[in-house]
Amino acid sequence: MKETAPAVLTEEVAKRTGITLKNAAAWPKGNAPVIAFALASDKTLLSRNVPASNGNGPESKPEGYRIVTETAGANKTVWIIGADARGVLFGTGYVLRHLKMSKSFLELTAPVNVATSPAYPIRGHQLGYRSTANTYDAWTVAQFDQYIRELAIFGSNAVEGIPFHEDDKPSPHFKIPAREMRIRMSEICRKYDMDYWVWTPATFELTDKTKRQAELALHEQFYKECPRLDHIFFPGGDPGDNHPSEVLPFLKELQTILVKYHPKAKMWISLQGFDTEQIDYFYKYLETEKPTWLQGVVSGPGSPPMAETRYRLPKQYQHRQYPDITHSVRCEFPVEQFDQAFALTLGRESVNPRPFAFAKIHAKYAPFTDGFVSYSDGSHDDVNKVLWSMRAWDPQMDVHGIVEEYSAFFFDHAIASTIASGIEALEQNWKGPLAENGGVELTYLNWRIFEKTKENLSNNWRWQMLLLRAYYDQYTRQRLIREQNLEKQANAILAAADRNTIAKSMDAALATVNKADQEPIERDIYKHIVDLSDALYTSIGLQTSTEKHKPRNPERGVVMDFVNYPLNNRWWLADEFGKIKKMTDPGQQLARLKTIASWENPGPGSYYDDISSVAKGPRVKTISEDATDVAWWDNGLSRKRLSTQLFQREPELDYDNLDPRARYIIRVAGEGDALLRVDGKRLSPIVYNKESETFKEWIIPLSLTQDGKISVTFDGPEESQLNWRKQSKISDIWLLKQP
Repeated sequence: MKETAPAVLTEEVAKRTGITLKNAAAWPKGNAPVIAFALASDKTLLSRNVPASNGNGPESKPEGYRIVTETAGANKTVWIIGADARGVLFGTGYVLRHLKMSKSFLELTAPVNVATSPAYPIRGHQLGYRSTANTYDAWTVAQFDQYIRELAIFGSNAVEGIPFHEDDKPSPHFKIPAREMRIRMSEICRKYDMDYWVWTPATFELTDKTKRQAELALHEQFYKECPRLDHIFFPGGDPGDNHPSEVLPFLKELQTILVKYHPKAKMWISLQGFDTEQIDYFYKYLETEKPTWLQGVVSGPGSPPMAETRYRLPKQYQHRQYPDITHSVRCEFPVEQFDQAFALTLGRESVNPRPFAFAKIHAKYAPFTDGFVSYSDGSHDDVNKVLWSMRAWDPQMDVHGIVEEYSAFFFDHAIASTIASGIEALEQNWKGPLAENGGVELTYLNWRIFEKTKENLSNNWRWQMLLLRAYYDQYTRQRLIREQNLEKQANAILAAADRNTIAKSMDAALATVNKADQEPIERDIYKHIVDLSDALYTSIGLQTSTEKHKPRNPERGVVMDFVNYPLNNRWWLADEFGKIKKMTDPGQQLARLKTIASWENPGPGSYYDDISSVAKGPRVKTISEDATDVAWWDNGLSRKRLSTQLFQREPELDYDNLDPRARYIIRVAGEGDALLRVDGKRLSPIVYNKESETFKEWIIPLSLTQDGKISVTFDGPEESQLNWRKQSKISDIWLLKQP
């Protein structure tokens, strides 16, 4: 590591300035400015009277460092003083983040006297070279080296790889075989003195002796090949379906093999997917066996609550978080108030800077842990990685300051604060009803200005990602506004239909909503989105198009497959009109048209709510806690009504300003059961259809509406035996005032 920090400094400075700093083992003669590297334990620091270096500060704690400038006459020195080799590297990262760098220009504003050490000892990110990643599988060894270096510059000290469990699923993008890459990643971690973790599930029955022995042999071969290996993380039940009574002896045997090749390496387990009995078994095992071979527990999606884990876990064991910082819906930390238009188009794995949201999430859970190694499936969450790394170093670090340092290092120090605000604006784009968010257009216009004034960044993949989001968000908002208006026009046509104009009205309504395809808008923006997505595939391997980029599946960040996904119900209307044309009774046909036309507008004194829609569910008080309220059907190309693709199991709604003399009916659309209560009273239905997009109805007793308000709740049916995809769903709720 003696040469690593100076090499990182000189190479990164040269890239940005064209200035080649000279490395020397001895103090140079003359008055040239010096950047000096030292360990806090070096007694020569005292003899040189280095300011504020007494051996007792944060630079003496593990991984800590002090940056101090010294001016003696014409001599100017920047000291990078680390507690250890890592501290020197992290101190180098601080200097790089604060240097003002441009072509032929290099400056550090003095004086500086900063000393710091990390709050949390574990700060890492999973970089899985596997086919399910949307980026990593296309990287070269050099790209991994550069990226891991950049993570270290922002305070990360760990990388987690995916070893041999996906060797049978090679990616068409692999530059070298997975087996070779995992060894290269180990070498890179050794180069930067970063911990190398590996995630190693068992997806077979551990009672199968033949498979078990084969798995042990795979592990041993991997351990033997790795030049550096620090931690093995075994997910208990995600994936996998083994009882801890089988898992724990297996891990003990793995640890015996592991320490033969890496004596200081540690073994970890997560309780993901374990039921109550299995979790209790695990803690009883710790109490009775007190295994010294186990280092700690990892908490990720599907684990018991973080606080509970820390309180139940004996103090001698560490606790590591495995946060999902890579997904936006159907995940551990879904975007709050995410408009359905974004959920349908940008989806689960798009470019997703969420610095303020993740700062709050980190603050909520980090105190129960010794740190984190994040779950990541690609470069799209790059801002989030930096946020987590730096807040784990210093939980009080200002969020805007973090994004500003990111912008200064990767883009331009001169306008770093302005660019940081532009990144933060992208996070704000995702808050609340999209059609109402005029800030989206201002964000887009700002990024257009950035793009025109910083043409030198056009090949910078981080820059390309942020531009893609700005253009994509604007395009989606403009489409949403227009397509929703087209549907309103179509509904007006259907509402005016009579027995003699049924077919004509359906044709006219369908032609109206289909203008979204026949007369597309914002073609310049769309073309630029296409160009940026192609540029990102070239620059960083981001796979946004099934046709062009061969991703593992459409949910893996393939935003170009959905960039024109309907934001009105034109697909559903086409299918419904096909069904109506097959009806033989004109009365039934007309009734169905009227139902469609008034779906979202039930008339004066009546109310409609689209469950889990931030734009069309004003009376809904609840959000889905399990992040499954946005459907993923038919590989993201479902033709179902848009409201049907949003749902909850137990929504709560409040109504007020009701007519105390009127009779009201509650209507529900969804799938399966709906156990309704009004003001806490369970009601019996008068209509109860369980199929998707059919109705259930209840008459509300007048005694409940006489005060002009009601609260509506639902009991959750007992369906624990069912996969969540098969469980009951509530999508639409009407409160219908009767004539």
